[in-house]
Amino acid sequence: MSSLSLAKDKIRILLLEGLHPRAAEVFSRAGYENIRTEDKSLTGEELKQAIAEAHFIGIRSRTQLDREVLESARRLTAIGCFCIGTNQVDLDAAQGRGIPVFNAPFSNTRSVAELVLAEIIMLMRGIPQRNAAAHRGEWMKSAQGSYEIRGKKLGIVGYGHIGTQIGILAESLGMEVLFYDVVDKLPLGNAKPMDSLKELLGAADVVTLHVPQTAETRDLIDAAAIGAMREGTWLINASRGQVVVIDALVDGLKSGRLRGAAIDVFPEEPKSNQHVFNSPLVDLDNVLLTPHIGGSTQEAQKNIAQEVASKLVRYSDNGSTVSAVNFPEVAMPDHAGCHRILHIHRNEPGVLQQINKVFSHEHINIAAQYLQTLGEVGYVVMDIDCPDTGGIIKQLREIAGTIRSRVLY
Repeated sequence: MSSLSLAKDKIRILLLEGLHPRAAEVFSRAGYENIRTEDKSLTGEELKQAIAEAHFIGIRSRTQLDREVLESARRLTAIGCFCIGTNQVDLDAAQGRGIPVFNAPFSNTRSVAELVLAEIIMLMRGIPQRNAAAHRGEWMKSAQGSYEIRGKKLGIVGYGHIGTQIGILAESLGMEVLFYDVVDKLPLGNAKPMDSLKELLGAADVVTLHVPQTAETRDLIDAAAIGAMREGTWLINASRGQVVVIDALVDGLKSGRLRGAAIDVFPEEPKSNQHVFNSPLVDLDNVLLTPHIGGSTQEAQKNIAQEVASKLVRYSDNGSTVSAVNFPEVAMPDHAGCHRILHIHRNEPGVLQQINKVFSHEHINIAAQYLQTLGEVGYVVMDIDCPDTGGIIKQLREIAGTIRSRVLY
């Protein structure tokens, strides 16, 4: 990257995977003109060529930014994941290159909560199997196996932003809400915390999963967990595909331990809408299968585009890294009449001392300075009183441990 600041019309924005138009609008309103949009994800050499000269890139979940791809991104300044997850990005490799990664952890929570609530009603009414039968010309007009959700117990595994919304919505329809989380959470409404996952599984009529993808949550719902559920429980997974062991789920559904399920995420998913979806669940009538669309509403996509694009613009305009998932979080108000310099370096003793030594030697006043570290990386934002920053930047970049340094304005 150039050591000096770039005019906004020179900064290249690459937006992939058909992001909502609001993303490009946010950049345009902020004065950025060099915006390339693609309706698809890119792979291989095509991705490397596209990202080589980009300063900012926006992706969803299909584009894979691994270490090899990032090494070809010579000018990349920041990455925006226009979704909740960031598993598609090698976060350590990005951090090591001084590239913060931003996502949208909250913008689609309402959409997911509404889908789950609808699935609770559909499952407890036995709609999946009745719908499947109707498509075959069968007429299953019966109240057998069909229940109201009022008075039933909903077990929420993972009581975060989505789980709490589902709890409030379900309670408003008369459900009793139970929840389990590895972190102590303040109950909303009349929700009741459970002491263990096993306790929750044994108490709930319907269980819904809202946990992140971690080593601890992988295969969380296995044969033993399903065996701990009540006979005839319903299960919903709108979190991560690796959380549920599919073979164990199939066995539970066939045996009757589970009365039905709604699955939106899978251990292996098609890379695009043109690829075939395969799962042992497709042959079961009592399962609702959806193609990872929990947060796929127009409202959610618009909110995500606004949130992530705004974070990228703020980082580009003033260096703010608040809510970056792999980077020290720094935010500092603007100081009129000053130049702002960013310095990203390896988290080693003495770097800040060397930075300040440069300014002291040049008799330059530091109007404001903020340092934050995270893991292997340190990040300093500085406002200085100096008419010319060219020579200063050169000296800052020569400091041992420097990853990159640039002038914002």
